[in-house]
Amino acid sequence: MTTAGRDSPGTDVKTNGFFAEPLHDYTVRCLGGPVTLLQAGCLAPLRELGIGELAEDGFEISVTAVDADHPLAKRALDDARTGYADVIVGDLRTVPIAQRAYDIVYCAGLLERVQHVELVLDRLVSALKPGGLLLIRTRDRYTAAALLDRLLPGPARKALWSRLRPGTPGPFPTVYEKAVCDAGIASYTLMRGLVIAARGTDRTLPSQPVRLSSAMRVTYAAISRLTRGRFGDSHDELLYVIRRPQDQSARVV
Repeated sequence: MTTAGRDSPGTDVKTNGFFAEPLHDYTVRCLGGPVTLLQAGCLAPLRELGIGELAEDGFEISVTAVDADHPLAKRALDDARTGYADVIVGDLRTVPIAQRAYDIVYCAGLLERVQHVELVLDRLVSALKPGGLLLIRTRDRYTAAALLDRLLPGPARKALWSRLRPGTPGPFPTVYEKAVCDAGIASYTLMRGLVIAARGTDRTLPSQPVRLSSAMRVTYAAISRLTRGRFGDSHDELLYVIRRPQDQSARVV
């Protein structure tokens, strides 16, 4: 099954070379069979991977989705179920996921809202084939945006979500474990014998509606100043391309 145009509802995401280029290179090297991709997190903006362009070039990408057993996740997955070869829902620490079965694991909008982040990552890494790629997009715990997300009361978070991400199920619970930061991800990859092929940051605040977006930027800047830069506003998300080693004996859980 090819998912050329599948994307999360309510988003206007363009192809992102940060993820699309390594996925394209990997796909080209896998001539002779479909590329299997596990989408971890129902809000992952698949379009940024450039799957549509690969499909137009004749490549086959089979996508399976997995997310926690949460009402909002179920709603999002049900809305887009026809875009997947399979859908897996359950406790991400224990839900059955085939080991060494996927070429790519794309994890976006997930780590910041789940507990036991390292255990969840272990499950996702174990699903990768040797040499496969783990693509991570996650909120950075130590940013002004993440701090505000944690401090805002529920009704305010819900109102902001509906204005900034209309049509998208949410908001999800705020967890932001200490591992959800650059140092945490770097430590995890080192301990598991993984290789960070590329890392980057992104600012994802939508430009519309204009007044709300402007007010949020001012708020983020104020938080950064008040916390003396501990919670910065230069970015809100972290991006990683992580490779599982080919060596079967490498230390990967």
